[in-house]
Amino acid sequence: MRIAATTATPSRLLTAAGAVTLLAVPFTGQVVAVGGTASAGPARVAASPAGSQQAGRAGAAAGSGPPVPGKVLTWSDEFDGGITWGARWVGDRTTAYRYGDHNPDGNKLDWLDTAGVGVTDGVATFTARPSTRRLENGSQAWQTGFLTTEGSTEGFRVMVGDYAEARVRMPAGRGAWPALWTWNGDEGANGEVDSFEYHPDNPDLLELTNHVRPAAGYYVDGKAVGADRWVTVGTHYGADSVDWYVDGAKVFSDHAGVGAGWSAYLVLNLSVADGQYHPAPSGSVPITFSADYVRVYR
Repeated sequence: MRIAATTATPSRLLTAAGAVTLLAVPFTGQVVAVGGTASAGPARVAASPAGSQQAGRAGAAAGSGPPVPGKVLTWSDEFDGGITWGARWVGDRTTAYRYGDHNPDGNKLDWLDTAGVGVTDGVATFTARPSTRRLENGSQAWQTGFLTTEGSTEGFRVMVGDYAEARVRMPAGRGAWPALWTWNGDEGANGEVDSFEYHPDNPDLLELTNHVRPAAGYYVDGKAVGADRWVTVGTHYGADSVDWYVDGAKVFSDHAGVGAGWSAYLVLNLSVADGQYHPAPSGSVPITFSADYVRVYR
């Protein structure tokens, strides 16, 4: 999540065979095509009928359990009330950014501000808008929303074996870069596993990445994934394999895992691309991204 994206477009990169460089991390993965045919290379995961799109909040019933058997709800935010900053979430700083509230090294224009997240009618809305501040590299910063459990009173961490899930509406605004990810800042690759990263210039594609034991895949599904569409994305953090789910269906397993003893803080945020790898905002119109809930099952 913090590391810069590849300079190649996903479609071109995914045709390469053997070891490649993705997010500045070398790895060898698996290409999964329709029908299950596989070959060496970074993983490209085809859509399955089970991953069909559900509109609005239709799939978010509180009684619907996780797709991973034997798990029970252990932590959640349904966004039914306002955010009490500092208790469950922190929104103005993270050790993932060099200066705490911004990071000119990460191909982002972010400047974190709690004003960038608001809650209405059970939905958290992240808003990015131009700031009067400038980053150290001279770029104009964008004030944006960020939720992390790091530094909060609860200090909640996901652990090996947990399943984390969020139901989100992907943004359409140019430059939007939302993600659900983990971070601990104190072990291999800073404990980072990306449940998803999304860029509207690749409107039907989710980037799925394990930085702890490097592995990655792209999930492409024009029915389930798209700008202004609601989708449920989840991740099971296994010791020997991280598994990704879209709308309750498993879509990718990395067969790498996070190892024993791993734990990390949970992060949900809206970043703004600086234009190096994905288009930057073309004007001053605010960018929005929404979340219905975040849940963790153990």
